Amino acid sequence: MPIWWSFILTGILAGIASGMFGIGGGIIITPVLVLIFKMDQHAASGTSLVALLLPVGALAVWNYWQAGKIGPAHLSSGLWLAAGMAVGAFFGSKIAIGISPDTLRKIFAGFMVLAAGRMAFG
Repeated sequence: MPIWWSFILTGILAGIASGMFGIGGGIIITPVLVLIFKMDQHAASGTSLVALLLPVGALAVWNYWQAGKIGPAHLSSGLWLAAGMAVGAFFGSKIAIGISPDTLRKIFAGFMVLAAGRMAFG
């Protein structure tokens, strides 16, 4: 199988998770890029962000809207979150670039463990 199929399959799985749970980039794509595609943490984070540049969630948002699960207030909240994320992503990337790939990977793993623990036992 050509490698691009592996990336498409990873994207499909991340898209399904994104549509179901509002997750994808950090929880699915980045670990796959590090563990399976052997990217260092910086390259994996940057590659995941490339995927997020396009409006990947637009169709999922449309489905939630059509089903009456979100309304105008949710769209407004989401846009405010996006504005905050744009600023945070800019500064977060500046910080990450200055950290070694090994340290960044360990910080990311620690975050994942804490998030999983909080979700499971919260």
